[in-house]
Amino acid sequence: MTSYNIALLAGDGTGKEVTDEAVKVLKAISKKYSINFEFEPSLIGGCAYDAYKTPLPDVTLDIAKKSDAVLLGAVGDWKYDSLPPDVRPERALLGIRKELNLFANLRPAIVYPELTQLSPLKEEFVSGTDIMIVRELTGDVYFGTPKGIEIRNGEKFGFNNMCYYESEIRRIAHCAFKVASQRNKKLCSVDKANVLDVSRLFREIVQDVAKEYKNIELSFMYVDNAAMQLIRNPKQFDVILTGNIFGDILSDEASMLSGSLGLLPSASLSDSKNAMYEPIHGSAPDLKGLNIVNPIATILSAAMMLKYSFHMDSAYDDIVNAVRKALKDGYRTKDIQQTGMVTVGTDKMGNVIVDNILRQ
Repeated sequence: MTSYNIALLAGDGTGKEVTDEAVKVLKAISKKYSINFEFEPSLIGGCAYDAYKTPLPDVTLDIAKKSDAVLLGAVGDWKYDSLPPDVRPERALLGIRKELNLFANLRPAIVYPELTQLSPLKEEFVSGTDIMIVRELTGDVYFGTPKGIEIRNGEKFGFNNMCYYESEIRRIAHCAFKVASQRNKKLCSVDKANVLDVSRLFREIVQDVAKEYKNIELSFMYVDNAAMQLIRNPKQFDVILTGNIFGDILSDEASMLSGSLGLLPSASLSDSKNAMYEPIHGSAPDLKGLNIVNPIATILSAAMMLKYSFHMDSAYDDIVNAVRKALKDGYRTKDIQQTGMVTVGTDKMGNVIVDNILRQ
């Protein structure tokens, strides 16, 4: 029997509740496909700081590096807001991405037919939206050096450098073109080449990589226009390629098209076997233990794990179809509740999806 080792990093707040449901779903897949998943839990974020005085302890990194994939819940809690910046729970995310060389973030933004009324946009604008944002994750202004705050000319001066090497751009471009080739063969590269030198390099390298993917329709858009177009006409996009900071902003904007952060997964990939899968929502410490948080984003993150790390496309489809059936049958968690539908808790939604998987 094939066996995979999964590093299970539940994190803070409601992280354990949503990862518990994802594990439940993976165990259903294990039963259906005779695949063995071994889960190795470890601490990350605020809970890791409490235990080790660091949000990303060496033991967690070691487990993550040795695993076949990482499933992450969420990090953060208001009680850690007064900590120094270098030991805040959120620093663990930047750290593990860098240590695992997770340079490519894949974040889908899908509007489900049953939930179009929840979108802040009119139904005719969002119905049928299915976007994949491919974001470079380990470069750009978040990691550029030098950086800091110092005194210049008698006053405080803060600075961060937006930096990209050609090789970093090439590898994320190849990733985006490959994703586009598996979808509708349309790729829009988003930058700020009219102002930024680094964006001009980004565009130049993307154009060069495009020569290897002649079947992909490539377009370019400035980031400010892209932000507007995501609201004006989101269905014009299929795959969006962009850098770290622009991707951070645009993917959060796109996530709201669906009406709830609790629906949307993500995958962070490297050029080796390392990969991490996590919901895009936060830890929601105010909802911890109430059994009301939506587990669908984490369950779909586990589905992405099956697809991108274990190449189990049929199992991926099983989970996606099971989620869609749960929504079609009227099951809703509190964040997506609608009149006339059945409002269920975190664990009940997980059970419904598991039942749907096993019945397929």
